[in-house]
Amino acid sequence: MKNIFNILILVFAFIILSCGDNKNKTKKLSENPVVDDYSAKIDSLILTTNPRKFNGVVLITQNGKTRYSKEYGFSDFEKKTPISLNDNFRIQSNSKQITAVLTLKEVEKGNIDLNNTVNEYLPDLKPTWGDSVTVHQLLNMSSGIVDIEKPLIFVPGNGYRYSNPGYGLLGSIIENVTGKEFIQSANQLFKELSMNNTYCYEFDKPNKGLVDGHSLENEKIKVVEFDSIGFTKESWKGFIPAGGIVSNANDLNIWDSKLHNGEILNSDLYKQMITPTNRGPHAAFNGDTIGYAYGLRIHDRHITKHLGHGGRGIGFVSIKFYIPEKDVDVIIWENIYAMDGNWMGGDIVYHFENEIRKIVVNSSLGK
Repeated sequence: MKNIFNILILVFAFIILSCGDNKNKTKKLSENPVVDDYSAKIDSLILTTNPRKFNGVVLITQNGKTRYSKEYGFSDFEKKTPISLNDNFRIQSNSKQITAVLTLKEVEKGNIDLNNTVNEYLPDLKPTWGDSVTVHQLLNMSSGIVDIEKPLIFVPGNGYRYSNPGYGLLGSIIENVTGKEFIQSANQLFKELSMNNTYCYEFDKPNKGLVDGHSLENEKIKVVEFDSIGFTKESWKGFIPAGGIVSNANDLNIWDSKLHNGEILNSDLYKQMITPTNRGPHAAFNGDTIGYAYGLRIHDRHITKHLGHGGRGIGFVSIKFYIPEKDVDVIIWENIYAMDGNWMGGDIVYHFENEIRKIVVNSSLGK
């Protein structure tokens, strides 16, 4: 009996010591600093000048904490004004995910059915394909629309074709079901999310904090004059849902944090937004053919799944992506647009955005 008692005491003591040891191990693990195997690589990359120069900002956060931030170059080259994370820029096609969210919010209210055709919301639309293209197909780039006035290039739902006009139609549908201008709906959402520096660009308005975009050709940098692009007030209105929103790095970080942590859409609609239902290539994602969901590209074939979108034009280029498993958010934008080489292909245009993305997803932040 005495031996059994002694054995029980020894077992109890071992358990106590083991628990203490585990607590110490946990404490030591939690005290270990985050391995930074990316900052020096990004710093070195930004200093390179081939195939072009970098001029912009980089913001990387994890679990709401800044892991890396860089402001490199100028917002005004003539005045040598340093560029800033607080500067506003044209986010171009990153506008699409905002339009997708506004659409899904109307789905949640029962005002839009994703399987309904365009003509059910826009009965005055002239092309006959309005009876065959659905809202879902506008969102995931499977509509086949290249121009509102032209025939479809494939049967809706049977291909991939990136379509700015398709997202313009989504803006019109939102206006139809809400009875408000798209601009009003978008700006109201930004206000609710405390994105105080984000807004839809409008003709003849102050457009606060917006820096100039620039073209870069043969090492010469020139301001891109918006008036020279050729938009009218009417055509610009149709483009806003596809690429007409202005923001800055800090506000876009707010957007990603709230979107991907369930503060904007309910879980079912969010899942629909990030579930790829089409596939297509993009230069900012190494030219890989990857998933396209609703205003988001989903790189689901990389060892580190990440999702986001690129944006380019009017003197700006950007990429914004998120790594769900690590709660890592990355925002890169530049106010120069390279016009050398095969610039339409996007390899040079997105050179730094693509290379920084690869550094991050292959670093401790991604793996």
